[in-house]
Amino acid sequence: MSDGDLPVRDALVLPERELHWRFSRASGPGGQGVNTTDSRVELSFDLARTPSLPEPLRDRALTRLANRLTDGVLTIVASENRSQLRNREAARERLAAVLRGAIAAGPPKRRPTKPSAGAKRRRLDAKTRRGQVKRLRSRPDD
Repeated sequence: MSDGDLPVRDALVLPERELHWRFSRASGPGGQGVNTTDSRVELSFDLARTPSLPEPLRDRALTRLANRLTDGVLTIVASENRSQLRNREAARERLAAVLRGAIAAGPPKRRPTKPSAGAKRRRLDAKTRRGQVKRLRSRPDD
């Protein structure tokens, strides 16, 4: 693993050659240098064609991130810091977090259950008592 590689999980590391960077001028804080420095960072990762992710994880990520992808490419933008270096770190962390969430296993399937016999009896008894209370509120029959 080189310095530019991006660790996502214990056994999953994205090589630096698969990360594509673009820099542009950011709006917002920056003082006099805001119009001259390229501090806005776009980090792109080709999720659809990466050999770094195993096939089942790639399919799961493609399904879960479908609304964030453009032609199978996931792009993260960071421009909240004044420094390009800090924005690069923020983009790397965000990409790792998004991928970690996208490849995580889903929740376990729900096992259908039935109410116990005692629970059914208590529910019916409560309904009967409630009906009696309402009946006692009505006018007596003459």
